[in-house]
Amino acid sequence: MKTKNTIQKCIDTVRVLSADAVQKANSGHPGTPMALSPLGHVLWSEIMHYNPKNPEWSNRDRFILSCGHACMLQYSYLYLTGYNVTLKDLKNFRQLHSITAGHPEYGLMPGIEVTTGPLGQGFANGVGMAIAERYMAARYNQPDFNIFDYKIYAICSDGDVMEGVSSEAASLAGHLGLGNMIYFYDSNHITIEGDTDLAFDEDVAKRFEAYGWHVQKVTDINDLDAITKATKNAQNEINRPSLIIVNSIIGYGSPNKHGTAAAHGSPLGEEEVRLVKKVFGFDPDKNFIVPEEVLDFYHKAAQKSAENEKDWNTLYKDYKKRHPDLDKEYETISAGKLPDGWESKLPTFAPGKKMATRKASGKTLNAIAESLPQLIGGSADLAPSTDTNLDAYPSFSAKHPDGRNFHFGIREHAMGAVLNGMALSNYLIPYGATFLIFSDYMRPPLRLAAIMNIRPIMVFTHDSIGLGEDGTTHQPVEQLIGLRTVPNMTVIRPADANETAQAWRVAIHHTDGPVAIVLTRQGIPILDQNKYTNAKELEKGAYILSDSDDDPDMILIATGSEVHLILEAQEQLKKSNIQARVVSMPCWRLFDKQSAAYREKVLPKNIRKRLAVEAGSPVGWLKYTTDDGEVIGIDRFGESAPGDEVMKDYGFSVENVVKRAKDLFSDKK
Repeated sequence: MKTKNTIQKCIDTVRVLSADAVQKANSGHPGTPMALSPLGHVLWSEIMHYNPKNPEWSNRDRFILSCGHACMLQYSYLYLTGYNVTLKDLKNFRQLHSITAGHPEYGLMPGIEVTTGPLGQGFANGVGMAIAERYMAARYNQPDFNIFDYKIYAICSDGDVMEGVSSEAASLAGHLGLGNMIYFYDSNHITIEGDTDLAFDEDVAKRFEAYGWHVQKVTDINDLDAITKATKNAQNEINRPSLIIVNSIIGYGSPNKHGTAAAHGSPLGEEEVRLVKKVFGFDPDKNFIVPEEVLDFYHKAAQKSAENEKDWNTLYKDYKKRHPDLDKEYETISAGKLPDGWESKLPTFAPGKKMATRKASGKTLNAIAESLPQLIGGSADLAPSTDTNLDAYPSFSAKHPDGRNFHFGIREHAMGAVLNGMALSNYLIPYGATFLIFSDYMRPPLRLAAIMNIRPIMVFTHDSIGLGEDGTTHQPVEQLIGLRTVPNMTVIRPADANETAQAWRVAIHHTDGPVAIVLTRQGIPILDQNKYTNAKELEKGAYILSDSDDDPDMILIATGSEVHLILEAQEQLKKSNIQARVVSMPCWRLFDKQSAAYREKVLPKNIRKRLAVEAGSPVGWLKYTTDDGEVIGIDRFGESAPGDEVMKDYGFSVENVVKRAKDLFSDKK
């Protein structure tokens, strides 16, 4: 039987564990875990539905620690409730190859739903997780069968609510009426530099009320009954996301550092940790002490929570019998598989006319949508320009949670983070679209998607100076190479409509990190699939699109809209007795993954004269052109003028490609 003394011992154990771990690592953030331990206790012992023996249970509640620096709070409760985390892991906090990293990392430790750390990202990820639950519930729940009804619980900090991405995401969540979100805002008024009044004095409650959230306040985080009552009130708010503002004292229990910035981002110090232990009744000469009664309490709490999965399994067993078609579809999706025959829906495009690859992408999406119910997405207020609307389906909204078109608003940063949350559901294949230049607004979530190795698909259109009159501010130059340098990021820039359809095929099969499909605004020629190598070869990253009649003297390489230039140049060079091989290279990363034999076949080492053509920064192309090659690229910003005029002025013409190719054979070279 639990007593007040046992409960207090449980809470204080987490406080002392956090202080010990940070002190042993000699780095970290002890103050917030010490302050938030009562909230963690309520969540893991009374509120959340989870099963440590099956951390991937479909209908588990999701927990997000948006203020990831407070991770010792989460690590402690995962250990205490019986996840595959040991006391030794806690002792190895922040050490090489430990699962207890300095911020929570998805895939490193069971029970970690998302990689957090950059403030505001976890906040926005939760919106995506909530959307995923709403969509899955709308598609698969049936009368008397609530297969999906989990909630998203998150803890965020002063820093989280300061970051702009949380404002974007909160506004969207309120608009969509995501009542399955329950967030706790730890208002401790301390950041690294000191009191938050140095830079932050707004009324957060009023702000979130204006966003359409249900807001409550708990004046003392140590009031467990108040936390429980507020949380249960929030659970009843099915049409509004909830924010529970809890007041805490950072470094609670530290006699000399509580309530100060000194408790935020540094160890308390050996002597201060001893004093903390004395305050909470622990032996100051012992470290990492977990009383048996505490372990017993949390193990029992976890066992009780795991009963929810048993009940769900019973319900699901009956569901399978009553709704076999829906179950078959769900089983396919939940296993990470794709429906049979979906690739047959991919369109092919006849040559003889021009088509913007963004248009081809839109046609492809609409052709395959019916076969892929897990494929959902939208744009940052640019669907007419990015061609990403699924014409046969409604927009996702509070009234239509079965909708497959998302209107993220002019919120690129939040869109990226929300897509990550949707992808982390492990059911959906989400996509989001904007102009390539605005990928800069979403670098943090793109990087985090790559770190987590999850697969949101980004559609980046208006991919070069070829977009024309919008001018310098909207014409991307350095964005392609910037995206390519992100580890685990697959960037595909297709050469025409058929390569675009194949880019979607590759992206949907892809399970190794985020994918960016980079597309043109302007129309470009559709290549003849009977004359040139089939576009399916795109899956190899680069391929010989058109070979020379005899042994090649040189290799022309291009991506995207510049491929047709090098094809025309190949014919012109032939008239000058220069045999050129044409290589379409839509994706560096996929090409680099091919066997050495294949890479040698496409780009033989003995053919040193190479010319790469791409309407973007030339940085990085040396790897493929060699020292004997050249690059026609862009090392300055664009200009406002019709796209074809800008392209020609910047050297992207058949004439200039031919000239630069011939220069490789001159004495100067």
